[in-house]
Amino acid sequence: MKIARLPLARLTTIGVGGEAEVWTVETLADLKAATQAPYRVLGNGSNLLVSDAGVPERVIRLAGEFARWNPNLSGWIGAGALLPSLLQASARLGLSGLEGLYGIPAQVGGAVKMNAGTRFGEMADSLELVELYHDGRLEQYRPEELGFSYRHSELPQGSVVTRVKLRLTPAGVEAVRAKIALVDAARKGQPKKKSAGCAFKNPPGEAAGRLIDAQGLKGLTVGRAMISHEHGNFLVNLGGATAAEMYTLIRKVQALLPLEVEWEIWGEIAPLAEVSR
Repeated sequence: MKIARLPLARLTTIGVGGEAEVWTVETLADLKAATQAPYRVLGNGSNLLVSDAGVPERVIRLAGEFARWNPNLSGWIGAGALLPSLLQASARLGLSGLEGLYGIPAQVGGAVKMNAGTRFGEMADSLELVELYHDGRLEQYRPEELGFSYRHSELPQGSVVTRVKLRLTPAGVEAVRAKIALVDAARKGQPKKKSAGCAFKNPPGEAAGRLIDAQGLKGLTVGRAMISHEHGNFLVNLGGATAAEMYTLIRKVQALLPLEVEWEIWGEIAPLAEVSR
């Protein structure tokens, strides 16, 4: 186990966030020790905005036995495994079920917690079993027991996703690659700058990005934070952005549109008193 005080900006895809005490755990004994005080679990940091002041809780990262998985995708897959690596394996093996998650730079555990996905599919679709560490013990759950819905799950309070078993279907290499290519083509308009993925949930029957675009908000900038010109539902870091600047953009959008934030937000963040278009 490694313990270090680190800026979380280095551990999030948007490149924003203050310091926290980071515990990198590799065994169940490590995890038991790390959870003896208030904690948060950090996956790949791809759907997360952290306060500029950081967070007071321990931040747990899963490694070692929690990141292991079989190259043939059978058996248990550690929550610290990266989705892009699993997608590569599924394409090589011709196993279908994960294609809708293509392009999401998340770890398995984080993808389970938020039920990550695209309009082509979500994490819950491919789950057979989920193992959670909860109240000092490991427990296994079927996906229907965890209340999955759009970008949401109902995991027991304080639980940590440790491993999953996937439900995949043999479909042939070409068929899987064709589905991945379809998802990839649909995501071509997404920005390449640092971001945390879609900032807002899509309302029923609508696309948050289209609504933001219709309000003429693309390109709206606060400090070094900007609503992407390429996709209205992406808030991007132009370099050196702060959480306060990002959060101010969120509030500017919500002042015009009743959109729910998709990102997980850690710590207290106040919008800036003055902003300009």
